[in-house]
Amino acid sequence: MRKVISRDGTTIAYEKAGQGPPIVLLNGSFRDHTIFDALVPELTAHCTVYVYDRRGRGESGDAAQYAVAREVEDLEAVIQEAGGSAAVFAGSSGANLAIEAVLSGVPVSRLALHEPFYRTEGFPKPPWNVAKTIRVLMEQERRHEAVEYYLGSFLGLTPDTVAEWRKGPIWAVNEANAHTLAYDLEICGDCEVPVERLAGCATPSLVLNSDHTSEWLRAAARATAAALPGGRSVELPGSWHRIDMDVLGRALVEFVTA
Repeated sequence: MRKVISRDGTTIAYEKAGQGPPIVLLNGSFRDHTIFDALVPELTAHCTVYVYDRRGRGESGDAAQYAVAREVEDLEAVIQEAGGSAAVFAGSSGANLAIEAVLSGVPVSRLALHEPFYRTEGFPKPPWNVAKTIRVLMEQERRHEAVEYYLGSFLGLTPDTVAEWRKGPIWAVNEANAHTLAYDLEICGDCEVPVERLAGCATPSLVLNSDHTSEWLRAAARATAAALPGGRSVELPGSWHRIDMDVLGRALVEFVTA
């Protein structure tokens, strides 16, 4: 992987592929750049695609103290590698991070979001102490329990669903990156859609959700799009918190190259 140095000296690892206008792909909880392995080929004939490992994951470095501002700087460093301005596609907590980056003035030409982690009226917020609980579990190296707690208490998955996830091939990755869950929780903050702050966002924005996702994620996507002056909400075929890759690829190409 290529490397770029973020403002605080942390090394950020990234890959570049394709030709055309640049787009940076930004992942959410647990994952590194490999989560986009099936999406990148859908884009490279039309876009120059940048994927990177967020700090604390994969081949990227980390710092002793975490701050959301440092992750914003990481994204900005990758965008500088892309020529100084780029479209961004981000999902899950990564969508919350991308919003913070845009509101901080990072040069994002177009913003595509997939189901940001907000809670709108009518949907309960996660427990007030969810971040503290995750930190305590990680201090005790109880990674397995931290992952289960996050999936259940923050994402609202049922115990049966979590049990099924434990049988899957990505569970080991979940545990390996469990220390970064505290980062994502800090990014999500109080889980409120930042309506007043988004009102000043001039970046053309596309907010996506799948047609088989949770109601709270669907509501969050629509509320985010409504709060963005240039926002557009689109529902696409998929499953829980996932859009079919070929459909997602076409939607992003159309949005970025329009």
